[in-house]
Amino acid sequence: MVRVDAWVWAVRLTKTRAQAAAACRAGHVKINGESVKPAQHVAVGDQVRVWVNHRERIVEVTELLHKRVGAPVAQKAYIDHSPPPPPKEIIASMPRRDPGAGRPTKKERRQLDKFMRNQRHR
Repeated sequence: MVRVDAWVWAVRLTKTRAQAAAACRAGHVKINGESVKPAQHVAVGDQVRVWVNHRERIVEVTELLHKRVGAPVAQKAYIDHSPPPPPKEIIASMPRRDPGAGRPTKKERRQLDKFMRNQRHR
């Protein structure tokens, strides 16, 4: 048995174990559709969903790892069912604010909300 925070860190879905534990506490880690605490155990065959770096990773556990390993070995510990990342053109077309520009105006906020709503329904 392996704790979910340790496994998520060991297979390199997060950079640190502290980040993995924080993601669990925030509800960004789910095992078989259920939000879990960092101490929850994972088993082979479980589906783990992790929201990290503004992207959802959906993986199926194929091997239990207790310690962090290299990337090639880590990739063999799960089957990745994640949707592909959005194309770079879409990311580049997203509105961005200059650093230090302050909070968005009401008009900019409405435009951003409309854009994000359209992206979800694709």
